[in-house]
Amino acid sequence: MSAGPYGTIMDELGGFTEVPISYRHISRFQPYRVQPYQSHVQPVATRKVKSSTAVERRTMAGGCQYDENRPTHVHRLYPEILALIFSYLDVPDKGRAAQVCTAWREAAWYKSVWRGVEAKIDMCRSSHPMYESLKQRGIKRIQVLSVSRYKCLREIVQNVPNLVSLNMSGCYHIKDEDLHQMFLEHHPNITELNLSLCKQLTDGGLIRIADTLRGLTRLEIQGCSYITNKGFSHIARKLKKLKYLNLRSCWHLSDVGLSHISGASKDSTDGNAQLEFLGLQDCQHITDEGLKYVSEGLRSLRSLNLSFCVNITDTGLNYVSRMNTLDELNLSACDNISDIGIGYLSEGCTKLGSLNVSFCDKIGDQALLHVSHGLYGLHTLSLGSCQISDDGILYISKSLRNLEVLNIGQCNSVTDKGLEHLSDSCKLLRSIDLYGCTKITKEAKEKILKMPNIRRDTVNEDLWQLR
Repeated sequence: MSAGPYGTIMDELGGFTEVPISYRHISRFQPYRVQPYQSHVQPVATRKVKSSTAVERRTMAGGCQYDENRPTHVHRLYPEILALIFSYLDVPDKGRAAQVCTAWREAAWYKSVWRGVEAKIDMCRSSHPMYESLKQRGIKRIQVLSVSRYKCLREIVQNVPNLVSLNMSGCYHIKDEDLHQMFLEHHPNITELNLSLCKQLTDGGLIRIADTLRGLTRLEIQGCSYITNKGFSHIARKLKKLKYLNLRSCWHLSDVGLSHISGASKDSTDGNAQLEFLGLQDCQHITDEGLKYVSEGLRSLRSLNLSFCVNITDTGLNYVSRMNTLDELNLSACDNISDIGIGYLSEGCTKLGSLNVSFCDKIGDQALLHVSHGLYGLHTLSLGSCQISDDGILYISKSLRNLEVLNIGQCNSVTDKGLEHLSDSCKLLRSIDLYGCTKITKEAKEKILKMPNIRRDTVNEDLWQLR
């Protein structure tokens, strides 16, 4: 901090700005004077009532002056209490609070104020004052918005001790050699890494990550389309603590790669057996054989995203049905699954809470009959553009009493009768998507709005309406 009439304030953890500091409303510069407790409740018999002076009246009207000797004034709070209050503010407001006065600035620098905050920074040039600021605040989570000198990436790892989470998503110029320079030794503290849309990365970069970041529990490499099964085999062999793995649009991932991750391959003992989330969206080389590996090896999996995996059939869902720990399953736009596959799921995945089969045009009322006979715990169901009618809605309304979110957008065969079934039985429903349901009248929609947990902003009738 520089002395004098100007002070250095960090703007949302990014840069430093010199702002004038006014002392007109501050009558002291030392933090807090600790005085013996004095009750502010005066005995009635001895209390003297005096009229307000002109200055006091101006103070009460304008709020620009205060009497700091009053024991109930905010400026009498201990720094620890101020820090607790500041911890509930969002990042911009934390910075504004630090500009109020010296005492607030000191309280705003407490590490507890910044616990869990992710610093979003532009790495356009080296900035040692910024690193000192991050260290003093105890920042452990960093998102790199842009970078022009990749030497700066190495400086982040060197200058921010106890770094836990590093998000470099969208830094599409990052190459394998940059990761080699960045991670020269083991970094056991880093548990989360996001390299989504770093499109120039190949197996070499992923191998470096697997060698040096053995403590990773979360890895996101969506859109890294040059990574092959060789890279995934290194993930399986060395990142044994992974619980969250998102491989969306990794187009070279095939059943062989899934055999490594699931531990079915001889080269990867046990694979990533602790995985709880696996994202395979738009991995179009995945087939039913890959799902067989997943069902046999990833016994702790709770969430599986298979949307746009067009080669998956009902046979694959038969394998998935053996995963009785699944809570969330996304099958949207899986063109080759039908009512039969949903029947398999209803027999095995009885703990399923969320199911998405939107844009699966082979799903009809028979699938909802299967759902009503086995998936009683569903609270979220997405059926957009499926071939369902009022009969299917009747099936689920009788058995899915815990249903809270329902998407039947563009289901053109659903009429007012189907909505009547829902309003009579699904009393916990709080959100419904009716976009494109051309046979539903305004009167039926108004009846839905009268349900106890439904609000008007949670009924989507228009393509652009947000819920």
